[in-house]
Amino acid sequence: MEDLIIARRLRVPVGAAGDGTPGWGEAAARQLDAALLSVGFTCSPPLLDRLAGLPGEQVIDLGVRVLAAVRRLVGDHVEHNAYFIDFPRNVPDTLEFWAGLLREAMLDPVAATRLRPDVLNLLDLPRYGGYQHTYADLLAAHAELVPLARDRVTVLELGGSLRDEARDLYLSLAGSEVPLAAEDLAALRELAAFCADERPERVPVRENRAVINEVRLAAGQPLLVDTVTDVLRLACACSGGDVTLATPTRLRSFRRAERRILLAALDTVPTAKHGDVQRHREQWKRLGERLHPHEYPQFPRAAQVFEVARGARKAAGFDSRVEAALAAGRTEEALSLLENTPGALLRRLDHLLRVSGGTTVLEAARRSAARASGRVLLSLREHLQNRLAPADRVFTNRYGRAWTTPDVRPPLDEEVLGQLLALLDEEISSRLPDPGELIVDPAVLHVALPLSGKAVSPGLGMLPRGSLSPVDGELLRFFVHWRQAERRTDYDLSALMLDATYDNPTHISWTAYANGYATYSGDLTDATDGASEFIDIRLSDATQPIIIPQVNIYAGERFDEAAEAFFGYMTRDAAQEGRPFEPRTVRMKSDLRGSGRIALPLAFLRGDDGAWRVKWLHLSMSGHPAFNQVEGNRVTASLLVRSIVERDQLRVGYLAGLLRAKASQGGHTTYIGLEAPADLPAGARVYTPATLHELIPA
Repeated sequence: MEDLIIARRLRVPVGAAGDGTPGWGEAAARQLDAALLSVGFTCSPPLLDRLAGLPGEQVIDLGVRVLAAVRRLVGDHVEHNAYFIDFPRNVPDTLEFWAGLLREAMLDPVAATRLRPDVLNLLDLPRYGGYQHTYADLLAAHAELVPLARDRVTVLELGGSLRDEARDLYLSLAGSEVPLAAEDLAALRELAAFCADERPERVPVRENRAVINEVRLAAGQPLLVDTVTDVLRLACACSGGDVTLATPTRLRSFRRAERRILLAALDTVPTAKHGDVQRHREQWKRLGERLHPHEYPQFPRAAQVFEVARGARKAAGFDSRVEAALAAGRTEEALSLLENTPGALLRRLDHLLRVSGGTTVLEAARRSAARASGRVLLSLREHLQNRLAPADRVFTNRYGRAWTTPDVRPPLDEEVLGQLLALLDEEISSRLPDPGELIVDPAVLHVALPLSGKAVSPGLGMLPRGSLSPVDGELLRFFVHWRQAERRTDYDLSALMLDATYDNPTHISWTAYANGYATYSGDLTDATDGASEFIDIRLSDATQPIIIPQVNIYAGERFDEAAEAFFGYMTRDAAQEGRPFEPRTVRMKSDLRGSGRIALPLAFLRGDDGAWRVKWLHLSMSGHPAFNQVEGNRVTASLLVRSIVERDQLRVGYLAGLLRAKASQGGHTTYIGLEAPADLPAGARVYTPATLHELIPA
């Protein structure tokens, strides 16, 4: 729980100050701060003061845990060796390197027997794909990093008690208006058990509700249920399955008390909502086999749900009725149905405007906007502003898988679009609180609003898809580290370089070690004890303005099967020297996950002003079962990146503008930024990337 709070909130849970041995607690706190600086973190002054008042032994114990947590957060908990000991210096030409290894193998009688005259298999060469030196050898070959003021220093703030910090994080995640990443859902499950006595006021996201209901069911508490699908999600959660229902779950057997609670909750759902059963009909059949509804005649509506699943009872689904009305040209009937679910109407608004007159649909949209969630309103706002300048459409699912297609839809009337945008701005603004004195860090204005967090793996410096942030430094260095679980696993770090038209591709990978401004650290093909690869890029010498790092699974385990897999990037100045991996220069690090075989975390773009910026992608591609290479996916990768780069994302600057119009000089302060400054007044409401989801209105 302590690690979770430090990683998610950058706050250290500390109890009340103690007496301690004079001077010993303060000395231990200073030692901890010095150790934290070596990995790019520091204690805030209030945290140092509180630690100084604790017994020295307690500070040391806490410091060991805090240091371990932040090292994991930045990726410094493993030894990052490199294939070529002098990387980025003295990296040989690719073909010359291969030829040298082949020559050595041919001179080795044992190795020569494995060589085939018609095929060059690099894995047959004895010195290919594995470290040729120890980590200690690597450290000895590199000078110390020269510290600079612009190196990353992340401040750890003073937290309250572990119970209070866990409660705040629990209520924040439970009340999120946007779907959470898989890691945050897992964290929510732990927090719900830890904070079992807490009662969130609202749990708007269904997956979050299922996780909380799992804890409530175990404690015999009332469930949060208003649709039949809530019960199915809960059953999947209790069985260790997928609460999103994207993949089937093998349901476990339930105790009699659990069956009674589940059927009682199902019985409270009106029969008008039984049409939702058709979406997951087979799963409902399996659940019926586990719950035995015939044994509980006191729950007749629950029994009807399973009759619908078996086809013994008819229940027209809501979507099917809407589709039937639209197919028959009965638009008014479809609008009447959709107005019962305002979110569904607004999601279909583009289609409705194209098949019907504007006035009727506009009035229905106006009525629905007042009852729809803030997230739906913001998503519609982003969609409509992109209809003003159509580009290729991009579709992204919950796993980060994406595909693009040309936009062949007829344009919407500009006057109607203007009215809708004004309507949405007015409705969204009405839901925002009075910020009092509003302070906004300009660096956060180009951060995209987190309308969904499912594809974003938590980590250091993470921002939502579509966010834009500056790149500070002369050298850009990507890194990937992985450790296989059961079988030989070969990941390949690569970089695709494109011109301003997303054409004329070149690349850096295991087939091309270097060009005029980029260098690859060498190919590792086995990660029994962990493996790291790097790509070093001198930005001032780069001849192409678009750089797309990617991680390809060449062979072995998927990202979500490996024992460990993460990606990140560092920036540093040319004169800093240092090891291939220096934690205080890491700007971003997150786990690699999902079933995709190719990861596209980021894109680096050089603007007309010559400055480099990073665009956050959080994309993956399915790729091939094996042998994925950057050369084979460059067309698809360039199309996906272009669709994200050219899309007009709804950013924090949009909400900041609406908040600024409502700002008063009341007795409170609201701050929005990448990091909270130390001089904010007491009681200020702070929004940073870790809590941006709290900006989304209900």
